[in-house]
Amino acid sequence: MSASASMEEFEALLNESFEIDTPDEGSVVKGKVIAIEAGQAIIDVGYKMEGRVELKEFAEPGEQPNVQVGDEVEVFLRQVENAKGEAVISREMARREEAWDRLEKAYADEDRVEGAIFGRVKGGFTVDLGGAVAFLPGSQVDVRPVRDAGPLMGLKQPFQILKMDRRRGNIVVSRRAILEESRAEQRAEVIGNLTEGQAVDGVVKNITEYGAFVDLGGVDGLLHVTDMAWRRVNHPSEILSIGETVKVQVIKINKETHRISLGMKQLQADPWDSVEAKFPLESVHTGRVTNITDYGAFVELEPGVEGLVHVSEMSWTKKNVHPGKIVSTSQEVEVMVLEIDPAKRRVSLGLKQTMRNPWEVFAETHPEGTQVEGDVKNITEFGLFVGLDNDIDGMVHLSDLSWDQRGEEAIQSYQKGDVVQAIVTEVDVEKERISLSIKALDDSFTGATEGVKRGSIITVTVTSIEDGGIEVEYEGAKSFIRRSDLSRDRAEQRPERFGVGDKIDVRVTNVDQKTRRLGLSIKAREIAEEKEAVEQYGSSDSGASLGDILGRALKGED
Repeated sequence: MSASASMEEFEALLNESFEIDTPDEGSVVKGKVIAIEAGQAIIDVGYKMEGRVELKEFAEPGEQPNVQVGDEVEVFLRQVENAKGEAVISREMARREEAWDRLEKAYADEDRVEGAIFGRVKGGFTVDLGGAVAFLPGSQVDVRPVRDAGPLMGLKQPFQILKMDRRRGNIVVSRRAILEESRAEQRAEVIGNLTEGQAVDGVVKNITEYGAFVDLGGVDGLLHVTDMAWRRVNHPSEILSIGETVKVQVIKINKETHRISLGMKQLQADPWDSVEAKFPLESVHTGRVTNITDYGAFVELEPGVEGLVHVSEMSWTKKNVHPGKIVSTSQEVEVMVLEIDPAKRRVSLGLKQTMRNPWEVFAETHPEGTQVEGDVKNITEFGLFVGLDNDIDGMVHLSDLSWDQRGEEAIQSYQKGDVVQAIVTEVDVEKERISLSIKALDDSFTGATEGVKRGSIITVTVTSIEDGGIEVEYEGAKSFIRRSDLSRDRAEQRPERFGVGDKIDVRVTNVDQKTRRLGLSIKAREIAEEKEAVEQYGSSDSGASLGDILGRALKGED
């Protein structure tokens, strides 16, 4: 073997021994603590090398360093030799490497890891996971937002790893996930022990507009406002206060969502069971108005029993008025029971039934022909509405305003608020109608025509000559005699043969008090006279002509 060959081998062996003797920088090596001095541990890492590590690197957060001479430890070799000829080593970096290996395995297996919160950073906290530092977002600290995380600092507790990135050195953990898991287990256990219909004690934890949350020992149930009492409850705080212990019944358990519905009124007697016995039909009771809507008012007859007074049953006279104008909340009112439906838990009540029907009262106190007085409330195209007693109105139809004027003309002289007098002509209680007449006040016609009846012969004065006949007057009452009634003789049925102011005798054919008209006729008078002459002076059968008889009759008159 040549010298040069053996030289190469020697070099190779030498290099190999060097490689064996000096571990790689940047790796974790085992070492032995050979001394502790001046707050440092001196560690022999073999290969004739020693290094120093600050004692505090051996301490867990918030604990004392735990290291003794003779301990075997793993450290991270940063540099083989520094200026002092020592190895530069770090226990912390070794722990970090060790921790990452351990954490990656835990992350893969979805295992929990131990750690301690040791610092506050923007948006959350830092957690030491035994060498590796992780971030705990604020939202992941607890199930509910935490105002003060002070008591949690430095405590060893389990965390769940949510994300890991070794290259970037990022770890995100959650404490909340673990709490929720244990809470779910606890809930499942509590729910497993509950049955629907069971009565349990609970503590009021929270009160909202619509109900209260009651803690049944690790699980909350909702007590809805409508299940608190049989009576109407406007806000749960009327009945409950936070922290109070209450007896409740489990109404429903939803196995999938684990939601529990609770009730309090179910543990008390249902007032509806005795409603029919306590509130018979047509009985009258005093109740309190609890709520007013557009369609009526709710009246509480007793706690838990409310009835509705429909707007149509509130007042005899106030129609199309909002119920709030008739009654007010909390007012005590007298009501009559009109209908009960226990199945639908409905009672229909009447307010107006406890008062007499004002139309009935009016009919009793104002028979037809009574004179009344009132204000003009309203003027319509068909008449006047006049306000009478007890908020009721009577109506004067256009045709009942005046004898002489047409209704449309007569109504022009009235205004809202005018005080008028009228005569009651009809009261219809069923239809709630009162008919009045203003023209009936004027009974001059009755006075003028007193003693005049059908068949009377009276003397009238001609007041006007028209095409169709003549207008005449008798004691201030005007009448019209049509052309056909002016004479028996067709040739004489001419209005122009009369003059205004002429006095003529006429026969009364009709007396109409309603229209204040006398039916008059000259023709009827002539026929009646002829009939009389025939009876007195011979029969028409005897052959004497009518002319002869009339001639004799007229002679006799002469």
